[in-house]
Order: sequence, then C-alpha cells, then structure tokens
Amino acid sequence: METDTGVLVRYFAAARAAAGVAEETLPGGHGLDELASELTVRHGDRLGTVLGMASFLVNGVAWHDRQAPLPPGATIDVLPPFAGG
Repeated sequence: METDTGVLVRYFAAARAAAGVAEETLPGGHGLDELASELTVRHGDRLGTVLGMASFLVNGVAWHDRQAPLPPGATIDVLPPFAGG
C-alpha cells in the first residue's frame, strides 16, 4: 500500500497569480517556513513576498506555528490579505 506523505498547496487570489498555478503537490515533512522558502525558489520573489503576508490553513484550520512539521498528506491553503467590503 502506497503512503502519501506529500502536501497539497492551494493558492488563492494574489498567491495564485504570483505562483502561476492554482495548486501543486510538494514533498512533506517540513514546516511552513521551509515550505515558503522552497516555493519562493520555485516561483520567484513575487510569491515570496505574498507568502510573507499570507495566512495559512492546514486541513481547514489556521496554522500559526511556522516551524511545526506539516502533517503528511495535508492540504495547505495560502490566503493572502484580502481587500474589499
């Protein structure tokens, strides 16, 4: 039986525009800071800037500890600051 230890990263609004993709799967086992660094290398400084301001949901729950390892198979939603009424 195959075990999925990767994480699914889903981008919204400005994060999607900066990444150039709606979602992607990456290897797991890292915290948000490491993940953000890897994503910045992959997609450039524009995404890095957005990630520095973004909020993150992990499996639908706000995730504030940027050092804690992400759960295997997690879905990470990248939510940049939203403007509007």
